[in-house]
Amino acid sequence: MATSPRKKTTAPAVAPELQMIDVVLQSLEDAKAEQTVAIDITGKSSLSDHMVVTSGRSHRHVGAVADQVAKALREHGFGKPRIEGLPHCDWVLVDGGDVIVHIFRPEVREFYNIEKMWAVDFAADAR
Repeated sequence: MATSPRKKTTAPAVAPELQMIDVVLQSLEDAKAEQTVAIDITGKSSLSDHMVVTSGRSHRHVGAVADQVAKALREHGFGKPRIEGLPHCDWVLVDGGDVIVHIFRPEVREFYNIEKMWAVDFAADAR
């Protein structure tokens, strides 16, 4: 009786573990957040490693984006983030620890313009 040749099997490729910033950015893209800016604040602040600033089209969209980011962080094992600003949904902050996400309505984002403040090079960075 002839034996059939065995097919070589390889172990499935294991996807590299996602970083928190990657999970946040993918979640924002999925939620159709607009004008997303990710700022690396490592060394500029002890608060976090990254700050993300984005916009939602309305109060309801801002709240939905915040909920989706929080859900994605929990699903990927990053725990439950702290959320501030949900009752009004003009400016919602999602604090995941290593990544802080600011979700604004466009008018409010334009008024505060926080990404300009954090994107500037500090004197220590210029050396």
